[in-house]
Amino acid sequence: MSPLKRSNNIAARMGRWSASHWKTAVFGWLAFVVIAVFVGTFIGTKNIDTADANVGQAHKADQILKHAFPQVDPQTELVLVQSSSKTVDDPAFRATVKDVEQTIAGNPAIKNVRSPLDPAHADQVSKDGRSVMVVWDMKGTYENAKPKIDGIVSAVGDAADRHPGFYVAEAGSVSSGKALDKMFSDQLKLAGERSIPITVIVLLLVFGALVAVGVPLLVALSSVIATVFLVALPSHIVPMDQNVSAVILLVGLAVGVDYSLFYLKREREERALGRSPRAALEAAAATSGRSVLISGITVMVAMAGMMFSGDKSYLGFGIATMMVVGVAMLGSLTVLPALLSRLGDKVEKGKIPFLHRLRRDSGENHFWKAILTPVLRRPVVAAALAGGVLLVLAAPVLQLHTAQSGLDAMPNSAPTVGTMKKIEKAFSNGDLSPAIVAIEANTDSAATKQAISELKSQALASGRMHGPVVVEVNPSHTVARVSIPLAGKGSDSVSNAALDTLRNQILPATVGKVSGATFAVTGPTAQSADENSLLKQKAPIVFGFVLVFAFILLLVSFRSIVIAVKAIVLNLLSVGAAYGVLVAVFQWGWGESFLGFHSNGGIASWLPIFMFVILFGLSMDYHVFILSRVREAYDRGLKTEDAVAHGITTTAGVVSSAALVMVGVFAVFALMPILDMKEMGIGLAAAVLIDATIVRAVLLPATMKLLGEKNWYLPRWLEWLPKLEHEASPPGKAPEGARTPAPALGA
Repeated sequence: MSPLKRSNNIAARMGRWSASHWKTAVFGWLAFVVIAVFVGTFIGTKNIDTADANVGQAHKADQILKHAFPQVDPQTELVLVQSSSKTVDDPAFRATVKDVEQTIAGNPAIKNVRSPLDPAHADQVSKDGRSVMVVWDMKGTYENAKPKIDGIVSAVGDAADRHPGFYVAEAGSVSSGKALDKMFSDQLKLAGERSIPITVIVLLLVFGALVAVGVPLLVALSSVIATVFLVALPSHIVPMDQNVSAVILLVGLAVGVDYSLFYLKREREERALGRSPRAALEAAAATSGRSVLISGITVMVAMAGMMFSGDKSYLGFGIATMMVVGVAMLGSLTVLPALLSRLGDKVEKGKIPFLHRLRRDSGENHFWKAILTPVLRRPVVAAALAGGVLLVLAAPVLQLHTAQSGLDAMPNSAPTVGTMKKIEKAFSNGDLSPAIVAIEANTDSAATKQAISELKSQALASGRMHGPVVVEVNPSHTVARVSIPLAGKGSDSVSNAALDTLRNQILPATVGKVSGATFAVTGPTAQSADENSLLKQKAPIVFGFVLVFAFILLLVSFRSIVIAVKAIVLNLLSVGAAYGVLVAVFQWGWGESFLGFHSNGGIASWLPIFMFVILFGLSMDYHVFILSRVREAYDRGLKTEDAVAHGITTTAGVVSSAALVMVGVFAVFALMPILDMKEMGIGLAAAVLIDATIVRAVLLPATMKLLGEKNWYLPRWLEWLPKLEHEASPPGKAPEGARTPAPALGA
């Protein structure tokens, strides 16, 4: 009987049970995935309501408007009529405008049509008279208006065809929203489709056999599919962001392939050393399986940090990513050993001749050994160089500035974006995304009417806002909605200054003087400002939570305060370097020509916290896997220096392969035309690449060599920590350079 039979290693016990009951494990997993799909389809995933998604004062305004109007946003639509030579006084120009008005007239889905030919709406004519806007609002909610907008857009397109000498095109809340949502959805789908072949290619390079490639891919994809549907369950308590499936795919494919890769490579390594199929599987379960368990729990704790951001989208992302990591971890510890038990050496079926010859099952990697040898020979130089490179890469983070992506973040080829940019140039971006003031008061009272009139006058007189200022009152005359275009591009300093003037000067001086009146401002600029403010406030809490709990988990797992502290420092350096790359490429614009974007002078406001949590969690995969192998060798009797050399040379190939999968998956997002997605893709890919090379292959071994036996220091007052078991030495000759073995942990 294998000594592992007496193990109290949870991962080893799970692997052994699954191998002994492979049918139950495999078919049970398939049943779990099928049930998840059925349940998720039946109950459906509830998405965040637009009126509930915002924070701060914008959220307050949304709630006031939500109960007073069918939709917080008035669903404004615009048709831009523009000429390069004629003005609005030209008969042909006026005829074109009238044709547009007649085209939409009488449509039951619209209301509040405002003509630029009406003197009352002179602010819908540009200063040079060569651009005008025909404006109206869609009836009902956004969801109600979506199916009706296509017919209107088509009719406007026909009008444009009738007047080839003029630019005639539509944009607005519904038409632009629907078109851009579809483009975004299509891009995410394309990213998912591209990431799978990239993963397959990397796995083929690693294993050189089709069956060996199929096993980790099956586990990872089934974990993603199950979670995409299972997330429907918590969504009815915590509504999810509409992009949650993309985040699940991003994280699930990365960790699912990593966990399976670690497990399968160790099993193949043990077989190459001469162990029987069963013994090799048990050894993999007790070692790599244990690493997967520790890593999975650590990653889940990191993902939980998003739940402290105070943002509803982050809350949903936190729950969803914890679920997919948990499901991938469960699959790797159960269905993976069951499949390997059933397949045995048949996992080598479908060999790709040339690729298979490149593979080394022994675990030793000559390339990384060649790098590691000089690192361990001169650890001070290696640590100084690696640390210096990381600090240089991280230096730009001192100038990090977050910004809500506006029109500049969208390519001109995106639907309606060209029209919106023409409107921005001729008028102001505020026309498309105005500040929306919610006023709760008796709108029939003289005081309220006077205050709203003064609000309009002072807004226009400030020079930071302009017309058209549109006032709407709900049927019960208890709430007024005032739309005021802000100067600037919507997300720049000019627009933020205008918002500050409106919120803190004009409104208190007008509506604020009406007894019993309540007011708040929402709209894209307000939402961005409030989101930025919240995330800056919550970031220390999120970071602190992740760091403290990661430290505790590593301390318990490796019973070393030095290992835990160093892991935190190394991960912070890795994340800091990734932030620095982001700032240089996107904020400073160093990658504009190469990546095909136009810098908006900042980084997407949601990205720093999202990246920190994701990267800190994923980098723990590599750290735990490498350190587990080092500690295993140390417990078998190797000196610390030899254990480090053995642990890194036997894991570096797997880590670099896993990193290559992640870099490939993340880099796909960098090819998307949407700036936010480019930033996320480049940031994550750069971080994983930096982490798997400079940090894990150079800085980690160099610092471990310098610290020597101090790596395993644990104060006496922490001796009460539980001892987690490591694998016993395999039968045969003692490792070269062995010292007297330490007592087996957990013995």
